[in-house]
Amino acid sequence: MSVKKLPSLTFNAGEYVVYPNHGVGKIVGITKENIAGAELECLVINFTKDKMSEMLPTYRISSSGLRKISDEKTMNEAFDTLKGKAKARKFTWSRRSQEYESKINSGNPVAVAEVIRDLYRSENIAEQSYSERQMYEKAVERLATEVSVYSNCSLEEANKQLTDILAKAKSVQI
Repeated sequence: MSVKKLPSLTFNAGEYVVYPNHGVGKIVGITKENIAGAELECLVINFTKDKMSEMLPTYRISSSGLRKISDEKTMNEAFDTLKGKAKARKFTWSRRSQEYESKINSGNPVAVAEVIRDLYRSENIAEQSYSERQMYEKAVERLATEVSVYSNCSLEEANKQLTDILAKAKSVQI
């Protein structure tokens, strides 16, 4: 049985990355730290929105889910997902909430787009609970942040782009 070696990802200072549990961050440096007598190389990632930094040992990159900003194919797939019809879920909110939270924390833009699509309500429909609204806003923030880096635009423009896609798709479906 042969062991399949995964391609190693290389990250550089100044590069934007997606860390599944925190969203988009910027690598501000690569340092060597002496921890418990062992010298570790670490990526220092700054998350501006959360006003926090994280030091991630390079040996944990693959297991942490850290990845580069999505490519055009993945972003287009996420946008197509937003245009789709919302999936009716027959589970209780607590179970759907866990599923949505898992998708948001996966860091996968297509999975995050599914959450946004399923929880989207147009302005004239106010049938969304507080917790649904919170989950929706968290998902939009995660995807919009990545879209803004991908498209090299402001967060407001990225939010508007996502809202426009949703509104246009929903007006066609009605």
